[in-house]
Amino acid sequence: MKKLLSTLALLGATALALSTAPVRADEIPLDRAPDNTENIASLQHGAQLFVNYCLNCHSASLMRYSRLQDIGISQKEIEKNLLFTTDKVGNTMTVAMRPDDAKAWFGATPPDLSVEARAKNRDWLYTYLRGFYRDDTRPTGWNNIVYENVSMPHVLWQLQGQRTAKFEDEVDEETKEKVKKFVGFQQVTPGTMSPVDYDSAVADLVSYLSWMSEPTQKTRRQLGVWVLLFLGVLSFFAWRLNAAYWKDIK
Repeated sequence: MKKLLSTLALLGATALALSTAPVRADEIPLDRAPDNTENIASLQHGAQLFVNYCLNCHSASLMRYSRLQDIGISQKEIEKNLLFTTDKVGNTMTVAMRPDDAKAWFGATPPDLSVEARAKNRDWLYTYLRGFYRDDTRPTGWNNIVYENVSMPHVLWQLQGQRTAKFEDEVDEETKEKVKKFVGFQQVTPGTMSPVDYDSAVADLVSYLSWMSEPTQKTRRQLGVWVLLFLGVLSFFAWRLNAAYWKDIK
């Protein structure tokens, strides 16, 4: 009996060592995120996903619900489909959860997502939201290939389904430490969406986050072109005026 217990303890320690070996996240290539920021239907779907799945824990304190009218969502649609009971159209996108409670439950306070797409980038967010897998060693039961030991649970798991990640052990040539190399996913249970539809939904969500980080980006770019054209014309007249002033001076 003692020998059996010792064997089980050894196997458990070995499994724990393998599960806690660092993952070479820096070697995981980021997938190219589709840019749907010019697609109104995509932005509207992304806004719906954001409010239904992200806004429960994450706030967007620099964004007002009324700004969603810029992507074609009417005030009535906002009030009917995107507002919680006590919210108003003019309110900012905040959450009721207190930071202290969030830290106690998840181990870290969920960041504000107002400018998250600018702090990270679209490719990182796109890969991250598609990189969750089941990990029973984590408090939430989830882990992520892009952000190892992330505190955030996989809130979109019902859409994507449950997956496990497959790793291979290798030795880092520089540090001589054992690391886990990610080699792929294995689907355990299907989600309500097909893999293609889920990737499309994540692309919509990421595009919305990108738009939300700077709603006036399109206007800024258009205005920038006109400003550069104006400065070009002004420079031409300034050059000719300077030539006229100095033409008689030798």
